[in-house]
Amino acid sequence: MIRVLFVCHGNICRSPMAEFVMKDLVSRRGLADHFVIASAATSTEEIGNPVHRGTVKKLAEYGISTKGKYAVQMKKSDYDRYDLLIGMDHWNIRNIMRILKKDPEGKVHLLLEFAGQADEIADPWYTGNFDVTYEDVRRGCEALLEAVLRQYPAEFGGSRNET
Repeated sequence: MIRVLFVCHGNICRSPMAEFVMKDLVSRRGLADHFVIASAATSTEEIGNPVHRGTVKKLAEYGISTKGKYAVQMKKSDYDRYDLLIGMDHWNIRNIMRILKKDPEGKVHLLLEFAGQADEIADPWYTGNFDVTYEDVRRGCEALLEAVLRQYPAEFGGSRNET
């Protein structure tokens, strides 16, 4: 089982977008049983709030629902619970490390690292552009999934169901 936690500032825009895009990708490949995918915030500002309407609307365009998702805060214990902790920007990474204190197993990454980019996922809370955020999140999640499939081939029994 591969456990992935996506993290952003408030857990209402980017990290839930990444969570549900990744869930959709693994589901379409028949790999959902091999993953635990969630998202969390580094702050407490939005805890308990639903996913931002802009993220809900953008994902609905692709038939992806965020129903039942409410913002939660990342905890230090998440380090032991997840294999990968994926931040959307450098500020998220700094705050993840503030919570964790250390990353001895190298679990903390920027999402677009997996796509070979040092870029950050723009926060649509400020930009208002959920289209650009979605494209970056999708590219990052696709690359992350490919990286996981390469890194943990035994987890998937050597078969890769692609659609």
